[in-house]
Amino acid sequence: MKKIAILGCTGSIGKQTLDVVRSDPDGFCIVGLSCGSDSAALIAYAREFGCKTVGIYDKSKFSELRSALPDAEVFCGDDALTCVAADADTVVVAVVGMIGLTAVMSALRSGKTVALANKESLVAGGAVVTEQLKHGGAILPVDSEHSAVWQCLQGERSFRRIILTASGGPFYFMPEKELAAVTPERAVAHPNWKMGRKISVDSATMMNKGLEIIEAKWLFDTDKIDYVIHPQSIVHSMVEFEDGSVKAQACTPDMRMPIQYALTYPDHVERKFEPMRLPLELKFLPPDDIKFPAPRLAKQAIAQGGLTATVLNAANEAAVRLFLERKIGFTDIIDIVERELESEPYCGEVTERGIFETHNRVYDKIYLKYRGR
Repeated sequence: MKKIAILGCTGSIGKQTLDVVRSDPDGFCIVGLSCGSDSAALIAYAREFGCKTVGIYDKSKFSELRSALPDAEVFCGDDALTCVAADADTVVVAVVGMIGLTAVMSALRSGKTVALANKESLVAGGAVVTEQLKHGGAILPVDSEHSAVWQCLQGERSFRRIILTASGGPFYFMPEKELAAVTPERAVAHPNWKMGRKISVDSATMMNKGLEIIEAKWLFDTDKIDYVIHPQSIVHSMVEFEDGSVKAQACTPDMRMPIQYALTYPDHVERKFEPMRLPLELKFLPPDDIKFPAPRLAKQAIAQGGLTATVLNAANEAAVRLFLERKIGFTDIIDIVERELESEPYCGEVTERGIFETHNRVYDKIYLKYRGR
């Protein structure tokens, strides 16, 4: 029985991971659960799965958890991201934001397997994160696109390029002049996937694809990464080989598939699913880097190296928060990111401390500048 810890158990990926565990109670044991602030949900999950180690980032909820779960060990603050995973074989890192870097680094230093659903840790800290693999741990991707690439590369020795797919989000077909009027409510309504608010906005701006390009660079050790628009979200990514052949991984849009594969690798374990209805009428469309420049900015960050990707990620996090708080408009998000990339220095040694210092400085500078609007 595999022992699992889920960091971010009350979010979209966390909840779907719990669904996977429910479907195979003999294969998995939940030994650690943590969340940001939803104490009620955390208590309910701990009771359901008999989990004796829980954590919550919001320190004000500590007493509530201690009272509701008297037989459990309770952690709060930063310990909620590190200590709850002590007894796990696999740590599902499903928290949103730079806070995930702390959790990933801690798990890998302990030689654990990380099922990674946190983009920011590899985007901002890819060099220092992959360095921790020397301790014997592993990173298994949970994102559907990176899981697809990973599956396509099984048994292969080399490849020519990776081709990520993108749904295009809710606005690919919208005239550019209408984007400025997009509201948060429209931006979080993804046509294919049910996701959290931040990642939904990233999908709408296409920054999500930019972040995935940077992730893929670190996961698969290449900068030969392209992407295409695939509105149906059936083909999750492709790999092209030197002989011109292409492998693609496809399934109906359901995050429980890549989650389960990360937890049961190298096996494709049986699960309940809705079969694809054949024949498939698949569409692949060209990217629009004029209307959606975020992926281009991500490739720029890879080329410039250093802490550039950290700057990009911090600027985007701050801008998305401001948009959701209605302080800036939809098109302001990427404009802010691009201006920050132009104004920030790109030098500096990539260290864990430097990553956090750069992230906090850039994030605070942007958020403080616009929050009073």
